[in-house]
Amino acid sequence: MVQKLYAGAKLREIRTRLALTQKEFAARLGVSLPYLNQMENNNRPVATSVVLALAREFGVDVTELATGDSERMVSDLREALADPVFPAPAPTLADLRLVASNAPSVARALLALHRAYRQSHERLASLDEALGRDDRMPRPSPWEEVRDFFHYCDNYIDAVDRAAEHFAQAVADGTATIDSRAAARLQELGIALEFSDHSPARIFDPDQEKLTLSTKTSAATRRFQILHQIALLTRNDLLEATLDLARFQSDEARAIAKIGLANYFAGAALMPYGAFLAAAQESRHDLEMLADRFGASIEQVAHRLSTLQRPGAKGVPFFFVRVDQAGTITKRHSATRLQFARYGGACPLWNVHRAFETPGRFLRQLAETPDGVRYFCLAREVAKPGGSFRAPVRRYAIGLGCEIRHAGALTYADDMDLANPHAFEPIGISCRICARQECHQRSVPPLEHALRIDPNRRDLLPYAIEGAPR
Repeated sequence: MVQKLYAGAKLREIRTRLALTQKEFAARLGVSLPYLNQMENNNRPVATSVVLALAREFGVDVTELATGDSERMVSDLREALADPVFPAPAPTLADLRLVASNAPSVARALLALHRAYRQSHERLASLDEALGRDDRMPRPSPWEEVRDFFHYCDNYIDAVDRAAEHFAQAVADGTATIDSRAAARLQELGIALEFSDHSPARIFDPDQEKLTLSTKTSAATRRFQILHQIALLTRNDLLEATLDLARFQSDEARAIAKIGLANYFAGAALMPYGAFLAAAQESRHDLEMLADRFGASIEQVAHRLSTLQRPGAKGVPFFFVRVDQAGTITKRHSATRLQFARYGGACPLWNVHRAFETPGRFLRQLAETPDGVRYFCLAREVAKPGGSFRAPVRRYAIGLGCEIRHAGALTYADDMDLANPHAFEPIGISCRICARQECHQRSVPPLEHALRIDPNRRDLLPYAIEGAPR
């Protein structure tokens, strides 16, 4: 079933940007004024003729209408409103989409309020010393605040991305390698580069103007750390201006975000947007070929693929996630309709968890979420050795995927039975908001559905899930 497109807020945003009245905008789109008014207020879906007119008349990237904050916000709202603190019944999916499209600021305020409630509740339950303290309203943790910043920027920071691409222009022109370009820039800055067996991954001494890297890390990691330091030294004004716009609530969040932006610059310089997008399309998104071509790691390549969301030059919309051995999501981003749980781990039926069983191999999966959307999923275990026998080895699993309509652009999907509905495994987002009734891996009951308990019957679960939300 084709989902109708409601994008009233985006239509108003485009019209405002073009400085057109509703009457002028309707005439250019070839629709009546009342019809435009109904679309802008989400009383009617955006017609196909309007989508075509937006592209033809104004050069609008029509993918903006169907992607961005709205789906992410709907997923976040649905999970938050499944909390028992909210009265039953839960709002319908149609209502949530209406709020996300028409009143995004209200939706964000509700999410912030729920997050504050959760943190306050957890603090009172776990910290005895919190009693009697004159704390202000709980704020999101710095990590959560930074995560949400990148999440709602679609994991694409245009100014930083273009600055990194400009830095790597000599590489794109074939007159240098990224290593020689980085070394030359350090020399211009008067920074000495040293390597040590006993150094952390990267340490910079501004007084001695010396950058020291660990010999125990991979070449891709050392390359990345050099570019990270170059970002801090040469693009500090840009990073600070971006942080000013973000308006973080704490110095800790701002500091963490600055590291994130420097990492973003490093990844974008290592894999410049235009050259990387062309190579990804040419190789049909072969991660190993891309890693070899750009001198990056598999994880760096997968993460970079998820950031190719430049307006007018977008790549395949991917989701990217990194999971540790306990199932905790340590990195997440989605340019697709698949959104990850804000609290708890990922669905246990997802192939990213099985990647630990087959180190160094890619696992493929055809999956379908409860909303009926189908995905092609790729997962692989990633190990980061410590450099010595007794040093701990960090192990993660990374997941990369796209909606099934884009699977033909991936070499990994060539021999998969994409047209067979029985080939798709049912997965969810989080047990607490997943209504699947026959899931053999369910850990907790869904919060928004009633349960039926029968002491004389035991099936996969010790309870049955009612069909309608309570």
